[in-house]
Amino acid sequence: MTIAGTPGGPESPLLEDIVDGYTDHKGRPARRSTSGCWRSAYFIIASSYRPRLYMEAGVEVAERFAYSGIQANLINYLTGRLGLSMATAAENVNTWSGTGGLLPLVGAFVADSYLGRYRTIIIASFLYILGLGLLTLSAVLPSPSPSDCQKSNQITSCSPPQLQIILFFFSLYLVAVGQGGHKPCNQAFGADQFDGRNPEECKAKSSFFNWWYFGLCFGTVINYSVLSYIQENLNWGLGFGIPCVVMIAALLLFLLGTRTYRYSVKTDEKSPFVRIGKVFIAAAKNWRTMPSLVATEELAREAPHHQVSQQFKCLNKALLAPDGSKGNGRQCTIDNVEEAKAVLRLFPIWTTCLVYAIAFAQSSTFFTKQGITMDRSIGWGIDIPASSLQGFIGLSIVLIVPIYDRILVPIARTLTRKPSGITMLQRIGTGMFLSAISMVVAALVEMKRLKTAQEHGLVDMPNVTLPMSVWWLLPQYILFGVSDVVTIVGLQEFFYDQVPTELRSVGIALYLSILGVGNFLSSFLISAIEKATGGDGQHSWFNDNLNRAHLDNYYWVLAGLSAVGLSLYLYFAKSYIYNRGSTL
Repeated sequence: MTIAGTPGGPESPLLEDIVDGYTDHKGRPARRSTSGCWRSAYFIIASSYRPRLYMEAGVEVAERFAYSGIQANLINYLTGRLGLSMATAAENVNTWSGTGGLLPLVGAFVADSYLGRYRTIIIASFLYILGLGLLTLSAVLPSPSPSDCQKSNQITSCSPPQLQIILFFFSLYLVAVGQGGHKPCNQAFGADQFDGRNPEECKAKSSFFNWWYFGLCFGTVINYSVLSYIQENLNWGLGFGIPCVVMIAALLLFLLGTRTYRYSVKTDEKSPFVRIGKVFIAAAKNWRTMPSLVATEELAREAPHHQVSQQFKCLNKALLAPDGSKGNGRQCTIDNVEEAKAVLRLFPIWTTCLVYAIAFAQSSTFFTKQGITMDRSIGWGIDIPASSLQGFIGLSIVLIVPIYDRILVPIARTLTRKPSGITMLQRIGTGMFLSAISMVVAALVEMKRLKTAQEHGLVDMPNVTLPMSVWWLLPQYILFGVSDVVTIVGLQEFFYDQVPTELRSVGIALYLSILGVGNFLSSFLISAIEKATGGDGQHSWFNDNLNRAHLDNYYWVLAGLSAVGLSLYLYFAKSYIYNRGSTL
């Protein structure tokens, strides 16, 4: 790279080493050779072969270990220790998960507008640790054991003291608040370590999202294989306390990487939220205003110097003064309007991906309850925890990500000549298709499970293990894992890349909010179906006795919704215009 007119002709090595728009931990211009890229990203996602990079490894792995350590077995804790019905417990899990998915919007707003990502991660980590500590305390307080609350072939329930329940839910939602600040900022801060204007770092950034999810799922695999067993067979207090200790270690490891990070420079411009908000307000005020001939000519002269989108032309009225001119009364620039259009273009994609999130919510609720009724023996008198099967989602991701990133992407890159192999929207759509297939498989397996209960006369014996191996559930878990590799990682990269630069934490939060709203919609569906199918003495689809429930019908409904959602997604994706020059 050269700079015309500079003494000596070519740009000096020192200037080439500077990363525009970023500083180091002392506020000096960030240097490419000593900051950012994988040397910093490893602190945030996964380990490497160099010893100092092992310190970085634990942050995202530990955070997911802590969060999934609660989520994976939460429905069993609610139906066991707290004595809730299966439908109520599933609604509570979905509501908590939904809240955890929406709070990142608040955390991202605070980070992008006020505190910055680095400070927000630290504050959120303290809240996370406090919540985990209180959750551990609530679990070690004395309460009735499940054996005191159940008889051999009947299901009854009793609850712990009200104060203990309040402490449990308070600490549970405090963890959600901590995650709301930690999750979007940690990922956006990791992606910030790669300069998208540098060809090599641009390729590395695309791989970053793959390996980010690899590290995330590595943490969940450890959790499902170890922590679930501890919670169900040893002690819930220990099962919640271990994630607390792990999060403390993760925070210390994150702080050790401080000297290597790149920190984005705050500009003197108005907040992007203010700029985008003004566009919508100005366009609404001017919706009846017709542009004058002079304003039309001025806009035509300015357009060639900007990337002016032909979508959402109604927002172009934000460029007008109230009298229809483009004079001093105008409050918005073309760049402001294009920022607003870029955000607005995301919402059809966001909306059509909600069905994917509804389907995915089942893996931590009803899939787990199905597994409890099945034969979980693996020999030597050992029964695996039903929740541990969720580890196969993470395990399939851990196995697929290297294959996808190192084999499939280079092949696709050769064929399509795109840096990421296939477009982000093509990747997301592929995963949505696999998700629909997984719900069909889940429905068929549940039909088989119900038939087994009938054939062996176990319909009214819910506490007796069915002579059907729990491994029948494995295909639906693996399909979810494979769909995750393409859809979730694709959503992360898409929403990070397609929002204005200053809003990238919000971009990550928007992707997370899909999962959050999806969990709320799942909770709403369960509640509505419970009321519709459980009246007049009928057995609800979500009967506490799963042998009389009809989860298969519910899965068929979700398969149908997934097909409709995929069709709508393909319609909007086909017309989507990438705001960074890519095409679908």
